[in-house]
Amino acid sequence: MGIKISTPKKQPQKNNSFDISKVLTKEITLFGNAFSAKKKEQWYAELNVLLKSGIDLRSGLELLAETQKKEKDQKLMQSMLSQLVDGSSFSDILKKDKNFTDYEYYAVRIGEQTGQLAQITIELSEFYKRKNELRREIISSLTYPIIVMCTALLVIVFMLRYVVPMFVDIFRQNNVELPGITKGIISFSDFIGTHGLALLIGLLIGIGGIVFISKKQWYRKIIGNFQLKLPILGDYFRRIYMAQFTQAISLLTSAKVPMVESIDLVKNMINFYPLQEGLEKAKQSILTGGTLSTSFNNNPIFDKKMIAMVRVAEETNQTEYIFQKLNEQYNQQVKYQSQIISNVLNPMLTIFVGIIVGVILIAMYLPMFRLSSVIG
Repeated sequence: MGIKISTPKKQPQKNNSFDISKVLTKEITLFGNAFSAKKKEQWYAELNVLLKSGIDLRSGLELLAETQKKEKDQKLMQSMLSQLVDGSSFSDILKKDKNFTDYEYYAVRIGEQTGQLAQITIELSEFYKRKNELRREIISSLTYPIIVMCTALLVIVFMLRYVVPMFVDIFRQNNVELPGITKGIISFSDFIGTHGLALLIGLLIGIGGIVFISKKQWYRKIIGNFQLKLPILGDYFRRIYMAQFTQAISLLTSAKVPMVESIDLVKNMINFYPLQEGLEKAKQSILTGGTLSTSFNNNPIFDKKMIAMVRVAEETNQTEYIFQKLNEQYNQQVKYQSQIISNVLNPMLTIFVGIIVGVILIAMYLPMFRLSSVIG
């Protein structure tokens, strides 16, 4: 692909303006300076506009570098520009940078080879747009339940640590005989007060241990299979990963990537062991002469609807179109199921919190009736 280098290089300018809306919608990345999916959605869309308007790739990257508000993003664009001027292809630049995936590298390489780079960039923008929408749907459905659970935990800890001991002192001073439920709550309160710090440290160590072993294959296998077996939520998780899978395959097939290589790329991109295992088996089956639909039929992660649609795609040679439709269906199902889970989970959590607080209050007020008769 010919690249013009006639445009003079401009120094990036810092934009120090403050916009509260940007802060509220900021995507936070811990332990790294990743070029996030949210940024990629906009970046690929802007690059597509520039390429379609006739601007060469180098000038387009220069313009995009100037529009980046963060210094680390400007440095990323400048690094890409330097490599481009040195003779590296755009796909090789993406391959060397840890901010970009093999999926993006392969798609862009196909775009360079076929002269369809502008089309590939808009496809990548749509890919990350749908990925971000799916992520927002999941976060939206889980935000309220998480807030409720955290609030409930704080209320329960406060009552056990400070409210219950106040009642205990009153009961002891008046020699009131305590019911069994009250004794149980008091014992639990004493346990929290005595071992609370140890429990907190143990919880932090447990979380750290999970993070440490999260990339181990045996752990990913156990967690993945456990997710699929959960009532109601198991099907929800499976549809989320099916939405990601069909979206990725749709883009790769539109870029004319062979199916075996597409499966291999998606297998390395989606970090869900049951799906990765199913794709590996499907790839091996295809290499030995099997069809894609037959390969999927041998693994329970793929539902009958997908297998039937893939069979139709093979017979009509409409693989890209079929996977696009499957992706739309899975996205709609995830959105609908997210709303249902949110609508059911929220009142259930409220009732659960109310029961716990009610039990504590009843346990404390039962002795109060006996105390009133003792005082009377």
